[in-house]
Amino acid sequence: MTTVNDVYNFLDSIAPVAIKMDFDNVGLLVGRADAALTAVLVSLDITTEAIREAAETGAGLIVSHHPLFFSLRSVTDADDIGKRIVQMLSNGLSGICMHTNLDAAHGGVNDALALRLGLTRGKTPPELLAEDAESGGCTYSYGRICFLDAPVPLDDYLPSVKAAVGADIIRYYDAGRPVQKIALVSGSGGDQFRHVIAKGCDTFISADIKYDLFLEAKELGVNLVDADHFCTENVVIAPLAEKLRTEFPDLDVRVSEAHGPTVKIFY
Repeated sequence: MTTVNDVYNFLDSIAPVAIKMDFDNVGLLVGRADAALTAVLVSLDITTEAIREAAETGAGLIVSHHPLFFSLRSVTDADDIGKRIVQMLSNGLSGICMHTNLDAAHGGVNDALALRLGLTRGKTPPELLAEDAESGGCTYSYGRICFLDAPVPLDDYLPSVKAAVGADIIRYYDAGRPVQKIALVSGSGGDQFRHVIAKGCDTFISADIKYDLFLEAKELGVNLVDADHFCTENVVIAPLAEKLRTEFPDLDVRVSEAHGPTVKIFY
């Protein structure tokens, strides 16, 4: 019988906890490590809807990308996070969160984003944007560098990005440079912009881009694309679920249908 700890050990083998960013909180955050499993739900976030979905489908574990919490002083139903933890424990649910370690891992979020955008070349993986972490003799980066076969104007490239990640809108700055050498950082990647400049990329695709970074991109002549936090990260959920199915054929592994983009657009 597969246990929560078995799943955790597998996830740690493909996205080592050792490569997480210092601020991060990852691993088994809720529940019992020795709990036996028959089903697992994979979701970008552990929301109230995802918890209800897991309980209704018989899943004993939610595997998510974003941590349910970063620090706690108490766990009660008096606040939102505590209420969700109580809801999970009341339903016998465990929660494993793999965040920045899954961003950096080979085959993780950024590689899934590159694959979704059609930026992989056969079996050749994208280049690392930087050397951010190391574990077991391997170097990891929280971003990737990819190449188009031929340069294209940003206006011609944006529709394919929007469609690939399923974003309702895309925010961007067009520096007037053809798109060919692209830096990718899934989720909030503005703090990686210095690496984008250092590596001579003409285009940066990320999310949660602040106004001052758009101004900096304008001054430095770099195309900047904000393709939404949820959309640039949710691309990893289906591939992650498939890896779990392959490793644990006895488990019913499902992708959350209840959790989707939270931010809505008013047109």
